[in-house]
Order: sequence, then C-alpha cells, then structure tokens
Amino acid sequence: MRVLLLGGTGEARDLAALLVEAGVEVTSSLAGRVARPRLPVGPVRIGGFGGVPGLRAALAAYDVVVDATHPFAATISAHAVEACAEESVPLLRLERPGWDPDPAWHRVASHAEAAVRAGELGRRPFLTVGRQELATFVPELGGLAVLARVVDAPEIEVPAAWRLLPSRGPYTVEGDLAVMRGHGADVLVTKDSGGALTRPKLEAAALLGVPVVVVARPEPDPRTSVVDAAGPALEWVLRQSRETGTRGGRAAR
Repeated sequence: MRVLLLGGTGEARDLAALLVEAGVEVTSSLAGRVARPRLPVGPVRIGGFGGVPGLRAALAAYDVVVDATHPFAATISAHAVEACAEESVPLLRLERPGWDPDPAWHRVASHAEAAVRAGELGRRPFLTVGRQELATFVPELGGLAVLARVVDAPEIEVPAAWRLLPSRGPYTVEGDLAVMRGHGADVLVTKDSGGALTRPKLEAAALLGVPVVVVARPEPDPRTSVVDAAGPALEWVLRQSRETGTRGGRAAR
C-alpha cells in the first residue's frame, strides 16, 4: 500500500507517524508556502503538482490519497477530488473539527465579508487570517491601524498604517492578551481553523470583550469520506490495504 498524504497540518504529521509505525509506505506532500515547515516523519515532497493534470500523473505511484491539508486549502482539496475520481484512486479527507461556535461571534462566509464586518466593528483590527488572505482586507481596512500576525512575510506590500507581527504558534491566552492589549485591538478577525494551537486568541478576546469575526470554513466535497483524527484515518488506510490485497492493487491492473 502506497499512500500519498497531502499534509502541512498537525493531523497530517500525526498520521504520517502512525503510518510509518505501521509499516505503511507513505509520502507526505507539502505545498512549500511556509519557509520553515514542521516536517513529518518519512519521505517528504515539497511543491505543487501543476493542477489536476499534474496530480493525476503523480497518482500512478500511489494506491490511496489522504487529504490532510488545512481546512482552508480549498484548491488542493478540490484538485484531489477531481484527480482521484478520474484515476479511480480512493480518497479520504482528514480534517480537524471546527471550533465550537460562540453565539457572540460574527460568522461570515468569506474573507471579503470579514473585512467589511471588521471595519464596521472596530478601528484597530487584529488580523490572524494568514498572509495569503491579507490582500483581501486592504480595500476595506487599508487606512486603519491593523496588526496582522503571520508566520512568514506576505508577498504584498502592506499599507503604511499596518504592522506585521511575525509569529508561529502554539500560543497562550496570556500571550495573546498581551498582544491584544499592547495593540489596543478592538476587533479580532480569524478563520475557523479549529484545533488548540491558535484557539487562545478567542479566549483572550472574550476576556477583553473584543468582538470576534470568524470566517466559516469551506464545506468538504460530498463525494469524499471525512474523518476528524489520525486514528480513524489510519484505520481507513489499513482497510483499503486489505481490500486492495483481495482484489489486486493498482500496480497489478
């Protein structure tokens, strides 16, 4: 059984470790958008595939695919669905659960809507949406005193009124309280990434009485089975291995 693991998340690293321990051949694929990514155990490839055609070609070397990319990595997830369907390769989506919603949050469907809502709610936003989404906020928030926390520097030139805070989690409530107080943040903007790594900012905002704007995550493709932890994903891979062994693997067809 040869597994292509589309990774970059903690869940992907957990699954890679379980697969290696179980003696399953796994290659983790990272997009290469982070300068110093946390690497999983086992073989790793870094870089894109070249869209659906490139991914289809790559699938010749694998029996199954597990998409454990970030909940907001919509493009690669969509490509995986299309490529796997066209090549008849079993696909599983491993996605951590979203945060339990707070009725006080301002939930929006897109980053563009989040920018508008943030401008309505405050004048000193704290943006924690990742560097790739910052350009979406410039038209609405370009003149405001924005603090944008990013892992790596963005490709765009941010407005003069903005300040970048290079930082990598995990975070703490105490640390995020200090950041928000130091900036005088009056609105927090984030996306529903889920997990414990970046949740402290939500608790800090609640303690400070700062409104929170949360971008809803994309819905998984209905054609794809979804699990929310590495353990069930390992069980799925092992089940696929048993079934492939019964009917003959891709290499034999």
